[in-house]
Amino acid sequence: MSGTKKELIEMDDWNRRLAKAKVSKQDLDRLVMNFLVIEGYKDTAENFAREAFIDPGVDLSAISDRMEIRSAMHTGDVETAIERVNDLNPEILETNPGLLFHLQQQRLIEMIRQGQVKEALEFVQEELPPLCEDNASFLSELESTLALLAFENLPQGEFSDNLEPDGNGAPPELRVLLAPLQRHKTAAELNAAILSSQAQEKESKLPMLLKML
Repeated sequence: MSGTKKELIEMDDWNRRLAKAKVSKQDLDRLVMNFLVIEGYKDTAENFAREAFIDPGVDLSAISDRMEIRSAMHTGDVETAIERVNDLNPEILETNPGLLFHLQQQRLIEMIRQGQVKEALEFVQEELPPLCEDNASFLSELESTLALLAFENLPQGEFSDNLEPDGNGAPPELRVLLAPLQRHKTAAELNAAILSSQAQEKESKLPMLLKML
């Protein structure tokens, strides 16, 4: 599988492009701070705020909560992530059924990954029907997730991005649910919801500027 080749920009070329974009240092500093806050680089944001004499505009200590939640998601500890979110602000999940469904779907995926078939089926019966009964797309996603139970040779425990089927394994379109990208995708959705609840932007503006250069 071929990856996207990244363009390498020399420093002189970067400075020329930046000059043409007519971005002031103050605006650029704000964009950098915006990126650090949204992506969760708390220590770097604190250092940058001091060095650039810029107000981050938010309580940087709140970043730690988001990053602990994201870390739990990235390791598959969805239950802990949900508990931490509810401690932070229970309205985040109460007012976002799509996000709640995807978190519960991820819990189901983690059970399937660990071979906990009985627990997975009990979890589906107890937790997911109320979320799916009024949403056909949720039901379709749930059916795809449950289809994983029909296949052998599913990666358990630590896993990789290898989506090629192996013997009686699931096809790539189902194995993608077990790839790191699925955890990260759900974590990003949760991170955006937390940011929104704190009246912060969901996405950094810095990547958009870089695309313009």
